[in-house]
Amino acid sequence: MSNFEQTASASEFDHVGITDTSPPADRWVPGIGKRGLWLLSWLAPVVLIIVWEIAAKAGWVSPQVLPAPSKVLNTAIKLATTGTLLHDLRVSLLRAAAGFVLGGSIGFTLGVLVGFSRIAEAAIDRSIQMIRAIPFLALLPLVIVWLGVGEAQKIFLVALGVTFPIYINTTLGIRQVDPKLIELGRVQGIGPFELIRRIVLPGALPSILTGVRYALATAWLALVVAETIGAESGIGFLAMDAREFLRTDVIVLTIAIYALIGVAADVIARFLEGRLLAWHPNYGGSR
Repeated sequence: MSNFEQTASASEFDHVGITDTSPPADRWVPGIGKRGLWLLSWLAPVVLIIVWEIAAKAGWVSPQVLPAPSKVLNTAIKLATTGTLLHDLRVSLLRAAAGFVLGGSIGFTLGVLVGFSRIAEAAIDRSIQMIRAIPFLALLPLVIVWLGVGEAQKIFLVALGVTFPIYINTTLGIRQVDPKLIELGRVQGIGPFELIRRIVLPGALPSILTGVRYALATAWLALVVAETIGAESGIGFLAMDAREFLRTDVIVLTIAIYALIGVAADVIARFLEGRLLAWHPNYGGSR
């Protein structure tokens, strides 16, 4: 073990000795385990669906306004059986994934540049913040003129929405790394690239992963906007087509799909936090 690792280990040991590093869930809600917390997180959605079903079956809510969950489920089964739902879902997932990879790569690269360099911040940060303030709908006509209404337009809008959360959180994470740790690494003779790999990026990782979680939600928001214009497939197209025929069951189904995809994306992000931040008591220790 190097001198730096010994020093860091000793520092962590001293910190444990004076601070309670047990997972927050164990400190704040004693007597409720992880499984109990997981069940509690699903309580409100389940109760809402039950109340919704009862209200629809009792005739308190018109089927044309809001169909019962059982009706929406039957519609999902029919569309899945014909292959329509699975095809549209696959198309939307591919668009979101392509835009996320493109926008995430750009946002992370720019965030690293600005996080490490005040010159880069002065050169590009103000322009990025100005573009970030422009709503998707305001950009949509110009994007259509540039790229048409094909796949490029949809992937571009997703990438644009994903870039900013990752950029901001990457920059913030790098700037918030404890300067004492960086100075300690320099004292121990660690080179610049090794310093970034072993101290700066791990220290910035919680903020970066928070940006990833925001970016996953933004990706679907951008995709919904993109798929409402000139799309011939995708979940957004399915919703717009259902609107033309007043199929509220299909519209509600697409909304439920977006919600479930959002939950799945959040689960993936939490899994990454638990694996990549296993050393952090508030992440790896509490998952």
